[in-house]
Amino acid sequence: MNRFFKSFGYAFAGLIYAFKTQLNFKIHCLAAILVIVLGFYIKLSVAEWLWIACAITLVLVVELLNTAIEVLVDLVSPQQNQKAGAIKDIAAAAVLISALLSLIVALLIFVPKFI
Repeated sequence: MNRFFKSFGYAFAGLIYAFKTQLNFKIHCLAAILVIVLGFYIKLSVAEWLWIACAITLVLVVELLNTAIEVLVDLVSPQQNQKAGAIKDIAAAAVLISALLSLIVALLIFVPKFI
């Protein structure tokens, strides 16, 4: 059981590392907080909250995976390498795609509320 509880500590350490070292993770967290506050303000339905929660979670998870990939690539390839750069670019593209999906979800949910 001790190992089980330690695993939560490691997970929180990963979140803290990402928050302290990754500007984009901070931006995504701030955007998530703003969307959540706005959602409470306009009283989203349960279905709308589910879409918002999935979108926020997707972006944060992909951003964390991107950070892990970047750290790993920097570890195994500390010098400039074309393939290492491509790996980092592809991971960043995954974040971009998830963020664009989240933006679409947010627009579909919030824009009609203000029109």
